[in-house]
Amino acid sequence: MELEVRVADLERRIAALEDAERRAPRLGEGDFWALDGLKAQLAELRADDGGVLFTGAVRLPTGERWEWQHGALTEGLLDDDWPAAADALAALGHPVRLRLLREILGGRRTAAELAELEGVGTTGQIYHHLRQLTAAGWLHTTGRGRHEVPGTRVVPLLVVLSAARN
Repeated sequence: MELEVRVADLERRIAALEDAERRAPRLGEGDFWALDGLKAQLAELRADDGGVLFTGAVRLPTGERWEWQHGALTEGLLDDDWPAAADALAALGHPVRLRLLREILGGRRTAAELAELEGVGTTGQIYHHLRQLTAAGWLHTTGRGRHEVPGTRVVPLLVVLSAARN
């Protein structure tokens, strides 16, 4: 009986920890220097409805560095044409495309290099995925069959992946 009580107590504690990880941070909790800066900017703009900010400073495995930030007011986001974002989001909705993006960020830049990977399909399928990612703006061709994620898309891509985990 004592073992059952201890196991039940451990399960309650684990559930509480997992719930705390899923819970969004509340204003004023923790170290929110970026949020505090955003709120100060919003106050200057008198943007009562608020806004969002995402930013990042990234060094890729290839040594490339990208620093980027983007902010938008809530009003503009809520009034925006949301279906217009469908193609860009849909392009990320395939596991092989996400794998290709990761590999390209890691330094594999040509279809031949990507074809060496297991589980990404035939060369024709790889080209199909690369075209989808290019059409959606997640990739561009740099010449001689080389592909790269545009610098202005590196941080947004990582933000989307980070948001998808929460």
